[in-house]
Amino acid sequence: MDFRVPLPGNRLWPLALVAVVLTGCSGTADGSGRAEERSAPPANGGAGSGGATGTGPPAGAAGSFRPDPARLPGTPAAARSLIDRVMADTDSFGAEVVKRSPYESDPTTWPVLDEDCVWQQRKPADSVLATLTRSFEVPAAGGKGPLRLAAVVTVHRTREDATWEMAESIEESMRCPTQQLRAGEQIGYLLAAGLLGGETNQTNAEDSLTEVGQYQSSELGGPHHYSWQQSQTLQFTLAVTGKGAKGRTEREVDALVLQAHSAMLVRLESAVEKQS
Repeated sequence: MDFRVPLPGNRLWPLALVAVVLTGCSGTADGSGRAEERSAPPANGGAGSGGATGTGPPAGAAGSFRPDPARLPGTPAAARSLIDRVMADTDSFGAEVVKRSPYESDPTTWPVLDEDCVWQQRKPADSVLATLTRSFEVPAAGGKGPLRLAAVVTVHRTREDATWEMAESIEESMRCPTQQLRAGEQIGYLLAAGLLGGETNQTNAEDSLTEVGQYQSSELGGPHHYSWQQSQTLQFTLAVTGKGAKGRTEREVDALVLQAHSAMLVRLESAVEKQS
């Protein structure tokens, strides 16, 4: 398996050289993508009681991006409005991608990885103002299986809450190198790595995580390529997941994940940037 993973800016990252290498076993598994399977930060892990914090430029991020404090959401309603402007749609991936059903997640639930490394749906943490997941796929065709994708945008109360989510994402991979996403659906043999803003020309976000591994399901067989990318800027986290199928190459899966993730980063910057 080629673990050179594309990051924002169309760069190839030699993941094996900088990764926290995590090895697990594969299993069998049916369900949706892991973009929606992110754990919440601790309920008291820095969640503020008022509006958003982090009104300065992203820590460590380069470039001319300067957020406008007045455009940062401080209420659930404002957070939901921003998610609508930032969230990926079918056009974010490309012409072959269509909506899956159900298309959007239940906004009153929040996935948590339990002690047995199984994802459970629970009430969102107090730190979360709003979160939404959308599910997509490239339909099966020409002897190839369906390539399933998911995108998620989460708006936390504070920047600190968003950084907690990123830290817990790495902890989850270390604690559970094999994870059950849904009944009949599993990922394993995970390799994960992160880059802070400014490291190795990573200037698109304050923090960026990439994870690759093997995906297996009772419906689609496997193992197939699995790719996940998540970024944090200010109080926001964005993530995209791709799960391969028969005939789908690693490059094909990674390219779709990268394309939609990059599109959301651009939309986020536009939504909160200070107007000249």
